[in-house]
Formats: sequence, C-alpha cells, structure tokens
Amino acid sequence: MHTQRTIMSDGFALSVSIHGRGMPILVVGSSLYYPRLFSELLYTQFQLIFLDHRGFVKPPRALEPEDYTLDQVLDDIETARQTLGLEDFIILGHSGHAFMALEYAAQYPESVRKVILLNAAPTNSLERQQQSLYGFNETASPARKLQFEGDMALLEGDIQREPERRFVHMCIRMGAHSFYNYAFDAASMWDGVFTNMPVMDHLWGEAFAQLNLIESLKGFTKPIFLGLGRYDYLVGPVSLWDTADGSQENVKKVIFEKSGHNPMFEEPELFDAILTAWIHETDS
Repeated sequence: MHTQRTIMSDGFALSVSIHGRGMPILVVGSSLYYPRLFSELLYTQFQLIFLDHRGFVKPPRALEPEDYTLDQVLDDIETARQTLGLEDFIILGHSGHAFMALEYAAQYPESVRKVILLNAAPTNSLERQQQSLYGFNETASPARKLQFEGDMALLEGDIQREPERRFVHMCIRMGAHSFYNYAFDAASMWDGVFTNMPVMDHLWGEAFAQLNLIESLKGFTKPIFLGLGRYDYLVGPVSLWDTADGSQENVKKVIFEKSGHNPMFEEPELFDAILTAWIHETDS
C-alpha cells in the first residue's frame, strides 16, 4: 500500500509518501529520497510516513532567514501531524534529521511514543567535523582513501555544472565516507531530489552545530533507538557516542558492523529484525 499527498504549511507544499500499514513511523527528511533506503519488508509491519521538510521543497516566495529556522521546521512537522491525524507515533530521523526528530519529540512529547535516531553525530560543530575527518584519515583503508580522493576530484566540476545541487553532489561524492562498500555509487538515490540550499546551509551549518544530542538525551525518558554504522565516516567514529553506554535505560544503542551511513539499506535484514524487536519490546 502506497499513497501520496501534499500538506501545505506556511506556503510550502510538503510532499508525503506513505508506505505500508500498521504502527505509524514518521520519517523526517525527503519524501522522495528516504523511501529508496528502507526495505519493502519493513512496510509489511509498519506504516512509514516519509515527510518533506522545507529544505527539500521549492520555495513559495523569496525566503528570509526567519523562514528556515529549526523552529519553523518543527512547526511544519506539527502541521503535518495534525493534518494526518497522527497520535502516539514513532518519529525517525536519519543523519542531520535526527536533530529535528529529537527536538520535535522534546517539544511535543504528548504526541511521540518513541524516537529512532540513525547515523547522527552528537553535534554538527566544526570541531566534531574535524574529529570525523581525523577518524577517516587514521582508520580508513588505503583503497577507501584512494576511492575518496578520486571521487572528490570530480566534486568541483559537479558544483560548477549544477550549483543549486551542491548538497546532493557532496553527498554522492562522499560515498567512500558513507558506505561499507566504499565504491558504491549513490547517484540514483538522489534522482529528482530538490534541495533548497539556503535552508540546508542554515540547518546543517548553524542550527545543528549548536545542538548536542548527548546533552538532549539527558532527562528524556521515552524509548530511544540509536543506530550507528561502524564504517560511517561521515559522522563517525562511533566512539563519539561512547558516553551512551547503557547507563540511560531508555536508550538502546546498536552498532551495525557492516554498514556505513545507511544500515537500513546496507544491512536491511539485520536492521529490520533489530528495529522491529526493539519496537515490540518497548511496547511490552
């Protein structure tokens, strides 16, 4: 079962792609990109609701900085929740969208049942980005580094050709940082995905740099699933999360040993089994 619809919020036409049936899981991000990462099997047990945020939507007007604050994004999610009639649902955020998911859950705890955070760094500060680069330089194999150098040599030409798709081209050329199979070409995953660069630059460059998920988790009592990839050099190393050591009983941390930035795509059977078991366990 698959349906599409559009939700209007502050003039932005947010697309929604709904797959499957069962307990609802709201996936924040791109309604076009994210369905390509999850397995069909997951849709047989849950209803995954893929929701655009305004960073993936063509702007309805010339935007001012106040149009793309994180609070505006959270307001969009709440508008979508009300429009869809969602109550007591799971919210999922992958990569930078983990910041959105946890912030939303903190602001609207009465609506959120549990939170899934996948492949996020604790913060997107410049210091953390440097830690990730250091981790890659210290631990990546020579072949992975060679692949990365070759891919990045093509990035400048990509951006010159399509400057408005700078975010997409960066994601594609960072494949050796993103996938266990470091030669994987993710270009098809991004086909047709629009990116609104002023929005993306503010969220990833400023808003997420000021947040720290480890700090945000303190005092948060709802069940949290934290999924990480051993070979995720984009937001790694996984040791950045060492303080999530099991002492906070509501947080389950899982490291997928043969995944990079996308364990739901790279190890789908294992990912589906572990996530499904956690959802059922935390319901009992």
